[in-house]
Amino acid sequence: MKLQLLSDLHLETETFSPRPAPGAELLVLAGDIDSTWAGYERFAGWPVPVLVVAGNHEFDGRDVDAGLAGLRALCQRLGFIFLEREEHLFTAASGQRVRVLGTTRWSDFDLLGPTQRPRAERAAGYFLRLMGSTRGGRPFDAAAVRQEALACRAWLEQALAVPARSRWEHTLVVTHFAPSLRSADPRYGRQPGTASFCNDDEALLPRADLWLHGHLHCRHDYSVARPGQRPVRVVCNPRGLAAKGEDEGHDPLLTLAL
Repeated sequence: MKLQLLSDLHLETETFSPRPAPGAELLVLAGDIDSTWAGYERFAGWPVPVLVVAGNHEFDGRDVDAGLAGLRALCQRLGFIFLEREEHLFTAASGQRVRVLGTTRWSDFDLLGPTQRPRAERAAGYFLRLMGSTRGGRPFDAAAVRQEALACRAWLEQALAVPARSRWEHTLVVTHFAPSLRSADPRYGRQPGTASFCNDDEALLPRADLWLHGHLHCRHDYSVARPGQRPVRVVCNPRGLAAKGEDEGHDPLLTLAL
């Protein structure tokens, strides 16, 4: 199966016209497509199924729970597959069955270890103030983000522990936040703020065949070895912000085989 991956288009400010990739059977939108949601309309009538996992900026200035329900309703209206702590079984034209597990997988701030969590949460304050999100009338602060992140991880861990039992041949995981420090932006490296972009999901990686993510405005394509099986491939294909030159080298027609 071939799929097309896009993320971090930021259509609320960026100029970009998406095009279907030749041969792709699925389009994956891995978050931060448009904080106003208007840009999702550009994918209406796409020639192949569109699978959406929300990014953090989809919740800018919104109540998180209301935003989740609203984005889900929009995707349903547009005919997209929206996943948040949910799975979807996709059957390719070849008959190959792929289980897709999707969740935003917010930051739990444990990337650099529990002792560094307070520093990571303080660093997150800047990003969370920019988001301006709430939950139940209260700020969606670092403590609230961590609570949501742990729920995402618990669901993902449980889902990845379910044996295939001939129901699918491959498992694809789609998150917005990165699953590993290996995905850190080289411009910033290992620092407390990086824990707002990457999680330490190294223990979960071997249970997937392909893991797609967004959030980092730099592209990655790397493999993680696992005994007795082919390596897990981790890929992100964000466009980022043109004003910062982050769009240089972006391939809008990138396709991945599974």
